[in-house]
Amino acid sequence: MPVLPGAEPYRHEGGEVGVLLCHGFTGSPQSLRPWAEFLAARGLTVTLPLLPGHGTRWEDMQLTGWQDWYAEVDRELRALRERCATVFVAGLSMGGALALRLAARHGDAISGVVVVNPANKVHGLSAYALPVARHLVRTTRGIASDIAKPGSVEIGYDRVPLHAAHSLRNFFRVVDRELPRVTQPLLLLHSPQDHVVPPADSARILSRVSSTDVTELLLEQSYHVATLDHDADRIFEESLAFIGRLAPSVGAGKEGTATGG
Repeated sequence: MPVLPGAEPYRHEGGEVGVLLCHGFTGSPQSLRPWAEFLAARGLTVTLPLLPGHGTRWEDMQLTGWQDWYAEVDRELRALRERCATVFVAGLSMGGALALRLAARHGDAISGVVVVNPANKVHGLSAYALPVARHLVRTTRGIASDIAKPGSVEIGYDRVPLHAAHSLRNFFRVVDRELPRVTQPLLLLHSPQDHVVPPADSARILSRVSSTDVTELLLEQSYHVATLDHDADRIFEESLAFIGRLAPSVGAGKEGTATGG
């Protein structure tokens, strides 16, 4: 299936500091594209992959699971490490969970983690029904475009495939067990008014990681997809400052070239 216009992956060859950005469940690179371009314009090497089953139609996602999504970002991380001396991982929502698992498993190979409205659990009674419901009902309503800013739209599916949602629930359990292995500096930004992921998920993550260098910031003007919302510029600037503090060479890299739709 062709990729939806605007949902293409993005890569930029910059300097010796690299950033891997991970998009969210049923979303696409479009939700993080402005963030990726902001970092690229400051000389960083940036990779923003399209997760398997995403960015086309929900029927494609029905055939994928968390192992597929994680394998994609793990592969991108390994490729980024070959090109860069210092590497950071970042993500939105489920992408935050992917970034945290990368940090837990790759240790010192990752210099820092930035997560925006990171997800840690599938909430509500429906979560307990998923193991059975996914065999009876194919989809439920979508979660895309929870954005306060008028005119800002996220490219994502209007339906959530329940097989994929069940796999996501299992993935969150895996990540939660591994959070104590996260020791890297952590910047966590979350929206008090998030209609997809509750603040309890951020609180749980902060209570479970072993990082000692932790910064928590509230995104008061945004909903879930904060990277396309009123606080987007703040996210971009704060993440750059975080990376620059840990990798002072930021800004000294070559300009490089970008690829992607």
